[in-house]
Amino acid sequence: MDGASNVKGSVAGIILEGPDNVTLEKALKLDFKTSNNQAEYKALITLQKLSNEVGDKKLKCYIDSHLVQGQVANRYQAKEAILLRY
Repeated sequence: MDGASNVKGSVAGIILEGPDNVTLEKALKLDFKTSNNQAEYKALITLQKLSNEVGDKKLKCYIDSHLVQGQVANRYQAKEAILLRY
């Protein structure tokens, strides 16, 4: 999964790989102004929902945001008010 934000907007991409080479891909265009970390969180939340919908019991996630990764693993504390809601 990955998320990105720039002056043109925000996007997030998800690839869910399952057994027997089954792959689901989803691209998200976020229609609100976000930071890169917010886009990463939105991708993570969407990935979790998609994973639940297909009945996954175990999810292994690869993310390139050290901040989001650390917050999800409870190694970092969110300090920005905007990130606290995630």
